[in-house]
Amino acid sequence: MIDEFLPRFAPGAEVLYIGDTSKKILLKKDDRLNRLGFFELAHDLLPDIVAYEQNRERLFLIEAVHSSNPISPVRHLNLEQLTQQCTVSKTYVSAFKDRSSLRRWLLEISWETDVWLVDSPEHLIHFDGEQYLNS
Repeated sequence: MIDEFLPRFAPGAEVLYIGDTSKKILLKKDDRLNRLGFFELAHDLLPDIVAYEQNRERLFLIEAVHSSNPISPVRHLNLEQLTQQCTVSKTYVSAFKDRSSLRRWLLEISWETDVWLVDSPEHLIHFDGEQYLNS
């Protein structure tokens, strides 16, 4: 995700947090996250990766579905509530290994989020409408 997704869809983004289920926190830049108005930085609340693209003032919250669930409507609402003080726009991404792994979770994906597939790194699947149609 860091080597393939971010350079394509968030060029120059700074990775502010990396966590995983077994090793917990691998990287966390508390000061930078706090300056963006980020929520309480407890590991169990954070997605797997948080990155900030300064050019577009956009925060990317990425869930790796092999280590956790995708961004479901409940998770999306939870992240929205926890980032309500965030001073930049947010993009929520569920990352899957391939279409086969996506198929299992397809009905759980929240609207107003994106899906990225490791085996098709140049494409995004948008589960939204107006954001991209009006830009």
